[in-house]
Amino acid sequence: MDRTGIAGKVALVTGAGRGIGAAVATALSDLGATVAAVDIDADEGTAVAARLAEQGGKAGPYVADVADAASVAGVVDRVERDLGPVDILANVAGVLHPGKVHDLADEDWHRTFAVNTDGVFHLCREVTRRMVPRGRGCVVTVGSNAAGVPRHGMAAYAASKAAATLFTKSLGLELAEHGIRCNVVSPGSTDTDMLRALAGEGDASQVIEGSPETFKVGIPLRKLAAPEDVADAVAFLASDRAGHITMHDLYVDGGATLRA
Repeated sequence: MDRTGIAGKVALVTGAGRGIGAAVATALSDLGATVAAVDIDADEGTAVAARLAEQGGKAGPYVADVADAASVAGVVDRVERDLGPVDILANVAGVLHPGKVHDLADEDWHRTFAVNTDGVFHLCREVTRRMVPRGRGCVVTVGSNAAGVPRHGMAAYAASKAAATLFTKSLGLELAEHGIRCNVVSPGSTDTDMLRALAGEGDASQVIEGSPETFKVGIPLRKLAAPEDVADAVAFLASDRAGHITMHDLYVDGGATLRA
């Protein structure tokens, strides 16, 4: 017996081509959702959708740039036409351009907000305006623990995720009367391509130990998160088991921020 309420629902997942997005798409598919795997990279999105289908799931690949409002409107139309009404929106697409504020290029700042913040706005606006008349649905935005704690060399990323987090909570307040829940999952350091690019070719020991020179606390649980750890949190908040939870920010960071 399905106690999650996810089986048979349509889930739109952005950034589904790799990392946390691919893990979220897999977790929701495993629970019986029909997944729209949305990614800016057609090949990666297609590969994930094909893998889910091979595993017995129902999934389709869709290409969109979340930073482009017209692209988002078009993909939401296609998904609802092909798969049916979207019940679950998982905002996972994100970019990271590290750098100190004085060294940060304008284009890096603008692209960070265009994807991490504007993208969440574009998807939420297009999807939830359709959810309201139906009186059901849920949104889960993947933020970051950097949204709650200052991070050295990550001002643009942290600010963009903080904006997306408060936007999602505010949306949740507006939509509560329609029975639509909006929550946030905030990962810490997670074993993804993004983290490896940030850390370089070294092992994860410095991330786990922390770096006093940049005022970064280590990870009390002594390990990185796996993408599946984050995906499980998203799936929980998307499920009926979280039916009375909205406007919540669930940290999945091994205690790294000491929940500051």
